Amino acid sequence: MSRLTRREFIAVSSLTAGFAIAVQPISAKVITTTSKGLIAGEVKIPVSDGTIPAYRAQPARGKNFPVILVIQEIFGVHAHIQDVCRRLAKLGYLAIAPELFYRQGDVSKLADIAQIRPIVNKVPDAQVFADLDATVEWAAKSAQGDIQKLGITGFCWGGRITWLYAAHNPKVKAGVAWYGRLVGESTELTPKHPIDIAKNLQVPVLGLYGGKDTGIPLETVEQMREQLKGCSVNSEIVVYPEAPHAFNADYRPSYRQKEAEDGWKRLKAWFKKNGV
Repeated sequence: MSRLTRREFIAVSSLTAGFAIAVQPISAKVITTTSKGLIAGEVKIPVSDGTIPAYRAQPARGKNFPVILVIQEIFGVHAHIQDVCRRLAKLGYLAIAPELFYRQGDVSKLADIAQIRPIVNKVPDAQVFADLDATVEWAAKSAQGDIQKLGITGFCWGGRITWLYAAHNPKVKAGVAWYGRLVGESTELTPKHPIDIAKNLQVPVLGLYGGKDTGIPLETVEQMREQLKGCSVNSEIVVYPEAPHAFNADYRPSYRQKEAEDGWKRLKAWFKKNGV
């Protein structure tokens, strides 16, 4: 986008109603959570240069709901991420997943990861943090959210962001990072990675990783675990020895039901334990 266009952009397109094209065909094991008893659907989040779309789910009755930010995979805020929001809403949370690639492009319409990566690689961490800050503000002002009970969870690309945003925003009470990358090259757009903030992390984060993940070497997971020992708060890393990357993605062949269900149980307990 040009500078003028970026400053004036307005979210006009809807979030994808289904799954990203790049992850077709969809597994028969896909979990679908009903929106009965919920307010669920697309909302617009005001940001510094316009608005971005987000998927929001919350109980239809009540107020002052604990807030959980749900951070997308590389495939965007598609049906799986939306379903995760509804699962959390069924537990009594206001769950919201902003489309964090919106300015750079619509990844849901692209056919393969080779097309998606150049778009995602243009997304600055600073932009992501600012958009998440704006999402938190929206949750408090427009959706009856209690941001004194703020949590964050994310998957793959969003797992990395979960660690980093927990370090960025002191209002976060707890985070759960699902197989997020931990190390990487420092660049202008991605100056730090989870390993760089581990020693000074002031928010308890639960990291859930697969022992058979070919994209996140176990040695980097162990490096992160070692760095976290210096924290004043208790973070934890769980490794499922036989699980591959994306073991919670029930719409993909990588799904592992046993590990996914255990991870979800741990997520619920982690948020409860840490006041979310």
